[in-house]
Amino acid sequence: MSARVDPLSRTPAFQREVAEWFQAEGRDYPWRRTRDPYAVLVSEMMLQQTQIATVLGRRYFENWLEKFPTVEILAEAGEAELLRAWEGLGYYRRARNLQKAAQVVVREYGGVFPSSVAELQRLPGLGSYTAGAVATFAFGAAVAIVDTNIARVLARLFNFREEIDSTTGRAFLWETATALVPRKQARDYNSGLMELGQRVCTPRSPQCGGCPVQMHCAGTHHQPESLPVKRPPRSTVHLTEHVAWTVRDGSLLLHQEQGQRRQGLWKLPERPETHFLQQSAPVMASLTYTITHHRVSLRVYEAPWLIQHSSEFWHPVADLATLPMPSPYRKIINTIEF
Repeated sequence: MSARVDPLSRTPAFQREVAEWFQAEGRDYPWRRTRDPYAVLVSEMMLQQTQIATVLGRRYFENWLEKFPTVEILAEAGEAELLRAWEGLGYYRRARNLQKAAQVVVREYGGVFPSSVAELQRLPGLGSYTAGAVATFAFGAAVAIVDTNIARVLARLFNFREEIDSTTGRAFLWETATALVPRKQARDYNSGLMELGQRVCTPRSPQCGGCPVQMHCAGTHHQPESLPVKRPPRSTVHLTEHVAWTVRDGSLLLHQEQGQRRQGLWKLPERPETHFLQQSAPVMASLTYTITHHRVSLRVYEAPWLIQHSSEFWHPVADLATLPMPSPYRKIINTIEF
């Protein structure tokens, strides 16, 4: 076996090997077929907290661009239309920030995206990673990016044994990524580093034998699956939502969310469990779903007697398909017969 070579001691070789591997092995995702900064931003926003398989399998990226093909059209979209198009991806603040960014681009840049990281970071919702991703994938800029996959690759590459989500750890990752990014072929290099984390340097079973930069890696022979080190995850919180199924004259009673997580989305009205027990209301449907560190049991009660609250509104059954809803509620509504 060849002696390990520190990537910082032979940076050009490391950069070339990553870029060449990507050129030969990189997967053909639809967002990689464009250099339109708007399309790149859409993909990056969608992929921030959603798996690639989900975005691909349900054609979220393609459907979004069919509905909002330009930054101008997105900037003018109504809230319900915006949230309905994002439904199923969760973390709806991403959709709102995407629209806010589009509005700034239209208003302050005449519809033309800025190309520098500094200017991109002025757009709503664009942090260091997202601004760098748009700069490198749309404009070919030689800038560093650090997402979850790249963080894992770098931690193993340098056998970095401190917590990567600490101040020291984040600084190490960004400083190292910046030192390694090439002036040329940055787009292929950054894509390659990211894809290595997705396909080769995976969380539980890294394929070190098939890694194109194994000779540079300090973590290969030091239990790479134990890296990166992170702070302990938050404990799971178990919750139960008790909601009402109330239909009158062909309309369903719904509540519009006001909290940050689901603002503007429609769900079935929630009441204390005792409210339904006192009426001996039957359970019509139930399911369990996860949101962040919460495990939620959702129970739907037949409650034609429910008294409407001020934040609740009647919606004709025929219009339900156009309303934005959290995915668990959409699933429940689609399984119950009216």
